[in-house]
Amino acid sequence: MLRRVGICLIVASSAFAACAAQAQQQRQLDATPFSHAPCSVLDGQPCTPSFCSVFNDGPCIPEIDYPYGQNLQLTIESAPPHGDAAKYQKPGHDLDSIGDLFAALRSCWSPPEASSAREGMQMSVRFSFKRSGEIIGSPRVTFATAGAPAEVRATYLKAISASLAACAPLKLTGNLGGAIAGRPIAIRYFDNRDLGRQAERP
Repeated sequence: MLRRVGICLIVASSAFAACAAQAQQQRQLDATPFSHAPCSVLDGQPCTPSFCSVFNDGPCIPEIDYPYGQNLQLTIESAPPHGDAAKYQKPGHDLDSIGDLFAALRSCWSPPEASSAREGMQMSVRFSFKRSGEIIGSPRVTFATAGAPAEVRATYLKAISASLAACAPLKLTGNLGGAIAGRPIAIRYFDNRDLGRQAERP
């Protein structure tokens, strides 16, 4: 009888140790997000929680379900490729998508005159829109080509500010205005014009 009890205790302790090891392994999950789907009690695999709970004793990565990315990024070239010409045409209707917004911003760009421009110059700015399509504050420079003189930077910032001011306020639909209001928009302006050849032309 004692022998059977001893065997049962050994089996039970082994099962308990295996369960404890499995639970410890689950608690040591990598905190890297596995998916963008909200977690569910029915999920049998790791996922990214949409909110943290005080009852969560494991890694918790809050993720707010924004309809669009939190940071919108766009590159605008002074001389766009022929294949991208359609992306630089302002839509003839109220802006209702991110594609419409980007096309409107591209169509607004008026680079500096060739005499005061610098070939290959790049400048990135960051700003946000109100729900009404107005710009919040002034565009803030986050990057400029290294070695560019101060007057060249000032010239491009002036051109960027003037181009955006000429287009604002943008005509946004209610849906798009509510989705992007206050969201940071980062635009990289790239002057890829062949300014040497333009200077040689009469």
